[in-house]
Amino acid sequence: MKRLGAEFYELPTLELAERLLGKIFVRSEGPGMVSRACIVETEAYLGEGDEACHAWRGMTDRNRAMFGPPGHLYIYFTYGCHFMMNIVSEPEGTAGAVLLRAMEPLEGLERMRERRGMSDERALMSGPGKLTQALGVGPEQYGSSLTGEHCWLEEAPEVPQELIGTSQRIGISRSTELPWRKFVTDSPHVSKTRPASPKKKSRKRLERP
Repeated sequence: MKRLGAEFYELPTLELAERLLGKIFVRSEGPGMVSRACIVETEAYLGEGDEACHAWRGMTDRNRAMFGPPGHLYIYFTYGCHFMMNIVSEPEGTAGAVLLRAMEPLEGLERMRERRGMSDERALMSGPGKLTQALGVGPEQYGSSLTGEHCWLEEAPEVPQELIGTSQRIGISRSTELPWRKFVTDSPHVSKTRPASPKKKSRKRLERP
């Protein structure tokens, strides 16, 4: 399938959070070791006016990647055990990123099951810490480009608007009122916590590539 070019990531953060739904995340670890997953849940974060964003107080060594060019990965460690993967957005010098919260596994399931220590396909990537573990993503990918050879996104059919849900973000204590979480309403792979009512569901289901 066609890879997404650098121009795709130049979308405004809130728009990118929605447009990422349905896209295919690809992780290559070498010949014959490719994992693919469909993005089904995201959250947007902005450096300005968003106290939940790591860049709210300015640039640090930890969040430096968020101020870099769009289309790169911002990886951070949280709760002493999980890596979180974000796609940098906004023009270089302005902080913004979209957290990848959940994915539907498509290829490389045996590696994912081994890394996660479980076989339930619906639970393999149903959370931001789960999906990085399943994909083998960690600090080595910090700042890496999504136009490179190790991680990239592939085009896929757009998710119909009637299947896109919106809610407040999860697991934060500041700027909790912002409705910047997006998810595919009919996906069983979305994280279990759903703090607000989504848009009305449709019987039409998202086509998988």
